[in-house]
Amino acid sequence: MNNLDNNLDRLLRSAAQVPDVAPVEMPFGFDTRVVALGRRNGNGAGFGALLRRVALIAATVIVFASAGAYLEFDRNSDEILAPGNEFAIADSAIQDEVAQ
Repeated sequence: MNNLDNNLDRLLRSAAQVPDVAPVEMPFGFDTRVVALGRRNGNGAGFGALLRRVALIAATVIVFASAGAYLEFDRNSDEILAPGNEFAIADSAIQDEVAQ
C-alpha cells in the first residue's frame, strides 16, 4: 500500500509541475483559405446541389403526406356519419366493436 501511495504522490507532483498551456487555435485565415479552395475546386457547387436535392425531396414528402392526410380526413366525412344523426353514429360504433 505504501508503494501505491508513493507512486500516486510522484504522479501528482509531476502533474502539478506541468505549465498551463493555452488551447491551440486555428491559424489566422484558415477558414477563409478552406472556403477559397472549395470554391476553386468546385466543391461548393456540389454542396449546393446536394442541398437543393434534399430540399426537393423534403418538399415532395410534405406534399404526399399532406395529400394522404387530406384523403384520410375526407374519407371520414361520410353522409351516414353526419353529426346530427345519432343513430347512425351509434350503429357505426356497434359495427366497429363487433368487427373487432
